[in-house]
Amino acid sequence: MLTEGSVREAFRLPRPALLPPVIGSSAPGLHRRRDHRKLRVAHFISLSGPAGIWGPCSINSAVLAMSEINAHGGILGREIELSIHDAGGTPDGVAATASDIVDSDAADIVLGSHMSVVRLVLRNVFAGRLPYVYTPIYEGGERMPGVLAIGETPPRQARPAIMWLAERKRAARWYLIGSDYVWPWQSHRAVKRYIAEAGGQVVGEDFVALGEDDHTPYLDRIQAARPDVVFISLIGQDGILFNRAFAEHGLAARMLRLANCMDETVALGIGADSTENLFAASGYFVNAPTAGNEAFRARYHGAFGRCAPVPGSTAQSNYEGLYFLEALSRRAGTLDLHGLVAAAEGAVYQGARGAIGMRRRRAEMPIYLAEADGFDFHLRATF
Repeated sequence: MLTEGSVREAFRLPRPALLPPVIGSSAPGLHRRRDHRKLRVAHFISLSGPAGIWGPCSINSAVLAMSEINAHGGILGREIELSIHDAGGTPDGVAATASDIVDSDAADIVLGSHMSVVRLVLRNVFAGRLPYVYTPIYEGGERMPGVLAIGETPPRQARPAIMWLAERKRAARWYLIGSDYVWPWQSHRAVKRYIAEAGGQVVGEDFVALGEDDHTPYLDRIQAARPDVVFISLIGQDGILFNRAFAEHGLAARMLRLANCMDETVALGIGADSTENLFAASGYFVNAPTAGNEAFRARYHGAFGRCAPVPGSTAQSNYEGLYFLEALSRRAGTLDLHGLVAAAEGAVYQGARGAIGMRRRRAEMPIYLAEADGFDFHLRATF
């Protein structure tokens, strides 16, 4: 069973004084012992696999939001009760856990922060049964009833960054490399259109198997193609290893990089000496200059300490996901799946990114283009 203590011991996190417990999800009979008067949120987070690097800070962010919302009366008067499930395994394995949750009536709401390949499986399990809030960056176009996605999508995130580099850095030749699954596949289709709109051309493209740690063949092709920019859609740990190797091959000083899913956690893994000419576009950076972000950072460090894992874009989305749910339920006056979906259009909620509005099933937010400087990101433009 996963408890607050076991989570914190596993990730060596400090124990905050006022945070409620995180209840486990896999022990036999646990579902029957739950208090159904509480709002039971099944939280699927990648704790293993390439995206597992965001696990500790994602848990922190979700627990912080739960604590704050519960301190103000919960959601529609119901105290949130989180259960944590690893979404970093095989899609079939994660789907089996999800099916058990549905069959056991073990959750009222689902929160997801994991790869899109897992989302495609989970949405089929939960469709028409439970509301499913999906928080991180993704490829866009989610239309499954009951799935509410609030992450950045290519039109708002990648397109303005590409236009900025084309104009300001005279970037015309682009090489695309991404992990071999649905998010990079679909994102690259859109990115190719944006590059063409900017007057550029794609001089090469590769998709890399998840978990691949030898990037030499791809780097050789990139070197031969001589792009101005390498557009990177490698996930988590895979992106770290690629960017390290990129610098070791002497390419960092010769061409730009634009990362599609990059935050301070990934930069820390890459290393300060390997981030030259590395840009990232995101709806959130730790140093984003908003009042909401300053308040979020203060509360996060107050709860977990200054040495806690950095809550970058992926992690912060878990915090925002619960506040989105709280705002949506207040607007709908219900936690019924159909009521929440109907209330989503035009809804506005507050998070570390400030006020975010939902329009045509897409979250509208400012997008920042930032340049890496060691372990930090300096904001260069806002779109």
